[in-house]
This record gives sequence, structure tokens and C-alpha cells, in this order.
Amino acid sequence: MRAFEGQHSDSVAIKRSREQKLLQLKQLKEQFAALKPTVAESMRSAMAKRIADLEQELGAAAGGKSGKPGPARQR
Repeated sequence: MRAFEGQHSDSVAIKRSREQKLLQLKQLKEQFAALKPTVAESMRSAMAKRIADLEQELGAAAGGKSGKPGPARQR
């Protein structure tokens, strides 16, 4: 719960370690596989999107540790 509206942390994403993200990904995949056919399509698509986002984040994080230089930033 927020202490007050407009608090600094309102728009700041929760920072998670790689291990926490892997655990969350595992849990989401298990929950997604266990969904019953009666679950709303919007819920399925939201979970699928979150799974894809986490996989992309973890892939980018793994790619960043390989020692390869990243794309140059434009000013």
C-alpha cells in the first residue's frame, strides 16, 4: 500500500535479482500450464505476455554477461 499519492516509488519498477526472475518465470509457467479451459482469454494472454517479457529480460541479461559489446548509444 502506498503511503501517499505521488510518492517517489509510485512509478518505479520493483527490482528483482536474476534468481528471483528465474523463480518467477518457473512459477508463471507452472500456473499457465495449470489454467483451466474456462479461464478468460485476456488472463491467458496477460500471463503469456509476462512470461515472454521475463524470458526476454533473462535472455538480454545473459547476453550482456557474455562479454560482447552492446549496441552503441546515440546522443
